[in-house]
Amino acid sequence: MRVMVIVKATEDSEAETNPAAGHLDEILEQMGKFNEELVKAGIMLAGDGLKPSRFGKRIHFDGKKRSVTDGPFAETKELVAGFWLWQVRSMDEAIEWAKRCPNPMPGPSDLEIRPFFEAYRFIAGSFRSGFPADQVAGGCHGQGSRVVIPFPTEAFFPFHLIIF
Repeated sequence: MRVMVIVKATEDSEAETNPAAGHLDEILEQMGKFNEELVKAGIMLAGDGLKPSRFGKRIHFDGKKRSVTDGPFAETKELVAGFWLWQVRSMDEAIEWAKRCPNPMPGPSDLEIRPFFEAYRFIAGSFRSGFPADQVAGGCHGQGSRVVIPFPTEAFFPFHLIIF
């Protein structure tokens, strides 16, 4: 299963202050070693840190209307400072790896682990995540060397997953 491990932002990460300035090299070294372990174990697919929300934009959807809001965004506890994409056998394995992670922030911090919807769950006849197969719009069909899997009902996801 694939999971996203989300490093939650803190007030310090959003302000780009570094209360652990004297320990930054140590923190980066520990995180580098942890990332190497993840790669060697075949767990880590991707990962990176994000700039503070003041560099970001939010796009708000309301029917056909779109509006853009410039960062920074007020609720720090809802913001993301970084992420990993991991391939694990189970949520329990993801939790075990996350518990081994060095603290990604100088003070208290949180990681959030979220599983991805896997493509096979959206193929007509084998949909297994709570939506009946007949709600899969149009089934699964090939387009050249790609497979296009429509997501169920536009109320759920108004787009298609394309697998190359």
